Amino acid sequence: MTRLSVNINKIATLRNARGGNIPNVLKAAVDCQNFGAEGITVHPRPDERHIRYQDVRDIKSVIKTEFNIEGYPSRSFLNLVGEVKPDQVTLVPDPPDAITSSEGWNTIKCKSFLAEVIAELKEYGIRSSIFIDTNLKYIENALETGTDRIELYTEPYARNYPADPAHAIESFTEAAARAVEIGLGLNAGHDLSLENLKYFNDNIPGLLEVSIGHALISDALYFGLENTIQQYLRQLA
Repeated sequence: MTRLSVNINKIATLRNARGGNIPNVLKAAVDCQNFGAEGITVHPRPDERHIRYQDVRDIKSVIKTEFNIEGYPSRSFLNLVGEVKPDQVTLVPDPPDAITSSEGWNTIKCKSFLAEVIAELKEYGIRSSIFIDTNLKYIENALETGTDRIELYTEPYARNYPADPAHAIESFTEAAARAVEIGLGLNAGHDLSLENLKYFNDNIPGLLEVSIGHALISDALYFGLENTIQQYLRQLA
């Protein structure tokens, strides 16, 4: 079964809106774990507008499930993950002021840079993943960076799914098959939801993990966090 990693950035966004510690990000991470999530994902940004660097340190100390840290590999980010040593680091080509991730890496243009970063992650004993579009050349070139996995950027799939699911999934199925064929592990994330997750999971060969935040935390406002996580897990069964 595909593993579900819950991105808790939105919990931190809500906390930061008022200051203080409500809602409690650490409790949310532990609760997600206890409610069945097989991973916790965070994406600390330089301005710490949601997850803070100290949150990352504190979360590592309280969870037992897989810990995935996403982000642009600046020196401060690499110092943080080298200190915390999560199970996985997902490299995302976000500029510092990005609201959210909007594209994957050009692994041809950025191959040398990514290879250096991934070599450093390997020294720390951290599994690496590259956030990437369905461009087959980029996927094939990702292998040359030394990465363990890629994470397919699924916003285009989610955007096109309501009008034509078969067309929306087509390039992702092809990309996934190529990744598996050349020996890359396969993750996916961005705008996956209760509406589109099952179809995606059923049609993507070799899918190991999905990382879901915005939709899941939004659904939890209506259904409760435990119930929501269980609903997402059923989509992946």
